[in-house]
Amino acid sequence: MTLRRSALGASAQGAAPQSRVRGVSGWAHPVRAGKARLRSWWHDRLPRTDTLTLTQRNVYILPSRPGWMLAFTLALLLVASINYQLNLGYLLTFLLAGCALVGMYVCHGNLRGLTLHLSPPAPVHVGQAVSLDIRLVSERKGIRYGIGLGVVDQDTRTTPLGWADVPAQGSAQVRVAWPALQRGLHRLPPLMATTMYPLGTFRVWTVWRPASQVLIYPAVEAHAPPLPAGEPQAGHQGTARVESTGEFDGVRAYRRGDPIRAVVWKKAAQAFAAGRTDLVSRDALSTQRHQLWLDHAQCGLADHEARLSRLTAWVIMADQLGMDYGLRLPGRELSPDQGPSHRSRCLKALALV
Repeated sequence: MTLRRSALGASAQGAAPQSRVRGVSGWAHPVRAGKARLRSWWHDRLPRTDTLTLTQRNVYILPSRPGWMLAFTLALLLVASINYQLNLGYLLTFLLAGCALVGMYVCHGNLRGLTLHLSPPAPVHVGQAVSLDIRLVSERKGIRYGIGLGVVDQDTRTTPLGWADVPAQGSAQVRVAWPALQRGLHRLPPLMATTMYPLGTFRVWTVWRPASQVLIYPAVEAHAPPLPAGEPQAGHQGTARVESTGEFDGVRAYRRGDPIRAVVWKKAAQAFAAGRTDLVSRDALSTQRHQLWLDHAQCGLADHEARLSRLTAWVIMADQLGMDYGLRLPGRELSPDQGPSHRSRCLKALALV
């Protein structure tokens, strides 16, 4: 009986910590969810703008962890000085408290009055980094030290920041980046500017919601197959054959006056490597008889995102070869053309399909 009671007591003692741990973890999730909802509500109230001037209305200040430790230390010093009537203790306490108050004013002024300008980001592919170039402009006669900028995520304490010192009546450039995870046209996430200069006992920050958007293209297939065969135009018969290099076989010897983009540089490089100097150009008649169409339905893949990745690789490949190409997507068709503008239109259509 004694052994059974002791075993029951041990099991009860072992279960108590587990129940306490489960209780803590059970409370942690609602608290985290509540913080996320509160942060989302706060961010939604902020206006969207690509230029933000920091004033007392949008700059916030709170003690940092070292600041709270300093306040606790000052409280202990004050209590000890009162109990033991230490005049030097009073002097040290109020001297440190005065330094902290001056540091609070300087820290808040280090960020207040700063103007932030955002340049619209360039489109990127999935898996690449979205880069934001932010210019910090100061009209104050003093230097602003230790200004950090970063993206606000679910846990702002782990957000990587880019730091800069803004010269007196000058400007500084800061680049902020984060990975692009999903294609499409997305709004930029909220940004945070912060500083802890000069003592680190206070943290001053602001939250900025940019108005610009970023276009994210589909990921490029790593080992895409060669370009598909060209389709004969109306009134012409036959098909164009594509080699393993992804180029049409309709080529001829180079003639004086041929445009530079018509030269097949890969074949020229092979000729130069073999010790020859002959050049070849694409046959204009062959180009007129056949058109290269990049068709969503003819990619040879079942997954929709995998098809878009292959089409993206083909668009880049055809653009690098200087070829005319068209794009067929569900519900949309882009006529054959070439050039940077046509490439951008095709990639944008792939991102928004």
